[in-house]
Amino acid sequence: MDKEKKQLAFHPDNYKLLLIGLAVNILGFLLMIGGGTDDPNKFNADELFSDMRITVAPFLIVAGYVVIMYAIMRKPKSSEK
Repeated sequence: MDKEKKQLAFHPDNYKLLLIGLAVNILGFLLMIGGGTDDPNKFNADELFSDMRITVAPFLIVAGYVVIMYAIMRKPKSSEK
């Protein structure tokens, strides 16, 4: 009776990449939030339209999604003995 090794859908490396992509995605969304004020008569354009919100945060979000897609599509290297 041969013991067959059960294969998971993802390799542990895929899970690591998936978590890295999720962390990058969350970081991008966290950098994008904020900029509100309690006083409706006060407007701070420098805070609202900062480079961090307009360029860096969306780039991190897209990069996170790319890493997540790569983690899903990546095939593990087969080590046949």
